[in-house]
Amino acid sequence: MDKAARNDDRLQEGPVRRSAAYEGAPGDIARARDMARDFLLGLRSEHGLPVSRRAVDVVQLVVSELLTNACKHAPGPTLLELELAGEEVRVTVWDSVPTLPVARDPDPSRVGQHGLEIVIALCQSFASERAAVGKRTTASVGLLDAPRADGGRRGAALTPPARPAFP
Repeated sequence: MDKAARNDDRLQEGPVRRSAAYEGAPGDIARARDMARDFLLGLRSEHGLPVSRRAVDVVQLVVSELLTNACKHAPGPTLLELELAGEEVRVTVWDSVPTLPVARDPDPSRVGQHGLEIVIALCQSFASERAAVGKRTTASVGLLDAPRADGGRRGAALTPPARPAFP
């Protein structure tokens, strides 16, 4: 299958989504972040949806973290899909390993391995489940400035916390 067939970066009819397959090549994660940014900017410019700068930044971070983990821990290709789901963007990564990711307890003395903790804290929802081959990991990010008030703990209310003012 040629690269154009594997990387369909055009908005499709019906559900608003983009998807691309990656093989762990140098530059794949940067290309995935660019695709995420372009997808969100397209939601704003082509569909007239409000998309905050925070949403663009968070979706790019989530794409980077989930795809990095898949490339690091799962041999073979990975699939990234971005989909508009109401007032959220659903980021889904499929990979070939059925082992589900587990966030570690916060530890300020630990160097590295905080990515999943960060993703869970920033997203409206997070789930990972086994698929027919491997697993599917999905995180949802609100289009507007509404980070999780509970710091990522499941079952708490999803109201925005006070945010510091930035110049």
